[in-house]
Order: sequence, then C-alpha cells, then structure tokens
Amino acid sequence: MSRAFVKNLDDTVEDLPDRPISSHLNLVTPEGLARIEAEVARLHQEHGAAHAANDRTALARAARDLRYWTARRASAQLAPAPSDRSEVHFGATVTIVRDDGRRQTFRIVGEDEADPAHGTVSHVSPLARALFGKQVGDRVEVARSQAEIVEIA
Repeated sequence: MSRAFVKNLDDTVEDLPDRPISSHLNLVTPEGLARIEAEVARLHQEHGAAHAANDRTALARAARDLRYWTARRASAQLAPAPSDRSEVHFGATVTIVRDDGRRQTFRIVGEDEADPAHGTVSHVSPLARALFGKQVGDRVEVARSQAEIVEIA
C-alpha cells in the first residue's frame, strides 16, 4: 500500500491545535495565580519527562498545554480581595436565594479557576455579570428565574 494512503498517528499528534485563549481580561485571585504557577511547573516536568522518554504523544500534549498555561500566566492580572463588601465585585463570595427557596453561595473568580460544582463561577459568566455592582437585597435574573442577594462576603 502506498505510504500516501496510510495515516501516521504520530504525525497527527505533533500537530495538536492550541487550546483557545479567552479574549476576556485574565483576572485571577491569589489562589488562581498560584494554581497557574503550579500548572506551569508541573508541565515543565511533564515535558522534560516526555522528551527524555522520546514519547512524541506526551511531548506534543505537554507542549500544547505548556503554551496555554504560559500565555495565561503572562496575561494574568492579580485582583486583590474586595475590601468593599457593600456590593458584588470580582473575588466576592455571594449568597443568593432563588424564588424556589434554594440557597446558593458562589465566589466570583478567574476563568481558569471556575468550577460551579465547587462554588466558584467565572467573572465572565452570565451569573457573575448579573451580580456585579449589586447589593444585599437586590434581585437578579438567574437562569430564567429571579434570585435575591442575601449576603456578600
């Protein structure tokens, strides 16, 4: 069979597309910046190990991820913890009560830090954007329903 008709998987791995980088401002909390630094360090080690093992697949993945996290570190803007707790800002922890009675607490963090299942939401998420600038007692629309802000910490 002609070599032209054989797909070499090793060649396709080397051409992994870069991970998309958000066009939004890369605000981070101190914890988020520490995670980025840890990820860059881990990926440097992973890249070195893949290079030493001549593992082209692992090398390509590590290189791609290292490019992403290095770019995120370079664009990171450390946002100090909000001192004004009278309204919602980046880094604030906000508790809302939905119309159906559910009480939820979220901390507004950077995009790479966000994990809604663990109570953190990205500052560019619809929820965070609806909350910014609001105060305790204000109502916001959240996922097609209303919610009241009951605490800002």
